[in-house]
This record gives sequence, C-alpha cells and structure tokens, in this order.
Amino acid sequence: MTKLSVNVNKIATLRNARGGNVPDLLKVATDIEAFGAQGITIHPRPDERHIRYRDARDLKKIVKTEFNIEGNPIPNFMDLVLEVCPTQVTLVPDAIGAITSNAGWDTIAHRNFLKEVIAEFQRNNIRTSIFVDPDAKMVEGAAETGTDRIELYTESYAKGFEKGNREEVNPFVQAAKIAHQLGLGINAGHDLSLANIKYFKEQVPNLLEVSIGHALICESLYYGLENVVKMYLNRLL
Repeated sequence: MTKLSVNVNKIATLRNARGGNVPDLLKVATDIEAFGAQGITIHPRPDERHIRYRDARDLKKIVKTEFNIEGNPIPNFMDLVLEVCPTQVTLVPDAIGAITSNAGWDTIAHRNFLKEVIAEFQRNNIRTSIFVDPDAKMVEGAAETGTDRIELYTESYAKGFEKGNREEVNPFVQAAKIAHQLGLGINAGHDLSLANIKYFKEQVPNLLEVSIGHALICESLYYGLENVVKMYLNRLL
C-alpha cells in the first residue's frame, strides 16, 4: 500500500486567520493519524504565514506516524529540521515569496549544494527526499546527490487528468521506473486529489508515499475529514 501523509498547512492557515488556536493544529494532526493516515507533512515558510516553526517543534512531540518537513534548505530551515529530527525532510526549491511550490530542483545545476545538505541530514538519521519534475535527467541527477528518495512534482499530471488527458501520467511512470532502477524511493505530491489519485497510484510503479494537503482539506469541507482520509486510503490500496 502507498502511504498517505496529510499536509496540515491549510489547518494552520485557518487557525492563523483569527489569531487564536481554533482549529487546534495538534488535535487535528492527532485525529488524522487516528483516522488511518500514515504520516503528517508540514511545509513551513520563512514568513510563517501558515505553519510556524513552533508548530514543527510541537508536532514532533505528538506525531506517532511518519513526520515529514518540507522546505527550501535555507539556514533557518536547516536549523529547524536538525533540531526537530523528523522522519523525513523533503527539499523543495521555493522562492521566498512563493504562494506554493511550482517547480522541482535542477539536480544537475545544484548537485553539489544538495549533496552537502543531504549529507548533513543523513548524518542525523533523517531520511531525505528531493522534489523533482518527472524528467529522466533530473532523476538521474538526484541519484548522484545521495538522496534516499525523490518526490515527483505532480501538477502537470493533475492538470492533464482534469482535461481528460490520461497520457500525462506517462512521464511519471518513466521517471518512477528510472528512480527505482537507481535505488531511489518514490514519493509524489502536488494537486493530487480524490479524483485523480487512484489512476496515478495504479499507473506509477513502486510509489511509496503521497503527500496531500490542499485538495484533501477542501474535500473535507463537503465529506468530513475522517471520511476523506479513509477515501484516500481506499484509493491507495
């Protein structure tokens, strides 16, 4: 079964909108685990507009499943990850003011930098993953950094699937095959939803984990959080 890691950024966004502690991020994360999700993901950004660095420290104390922290490895982020020691760190090349992730790493141009960062995290027993586009050269470059896994950036698949173009999954299938041959674990995320996750899971081989936040929280407004988590789990069997 492919594991489901739920990104709780949007819960923090809602909380921050009123300045209090409703909804309670820690309770929601605990509930998500109780509903069956196998991981919790957060993506703190420098302006802390949703997840705060304090949230990462607090979540570490209560998350019982896999804890995944995403972000651009700027010094403050690296210090946070090394302090918290999550199960996994996912490196994402976000610009400072980015609304959301919009590209994978150029693993060739940034190979030396990524190698240094990854080695530091691995020395602290933190599993590493690199956010990459479904491009053979970028996957091969990722393997040369020493990373444990890649996370395939799935926005192009989601947009194509919405338009009825199921062939958009093909680059992801090929990228996953190459990654597996090179000994890399395979994660995926960005714009995956109840509508498109089942087909992606069926087509992409050796998929270990998906990280889903925005769509899952939006779908929960209609179906309820517990129902939605279980609906994803059923599609990932």
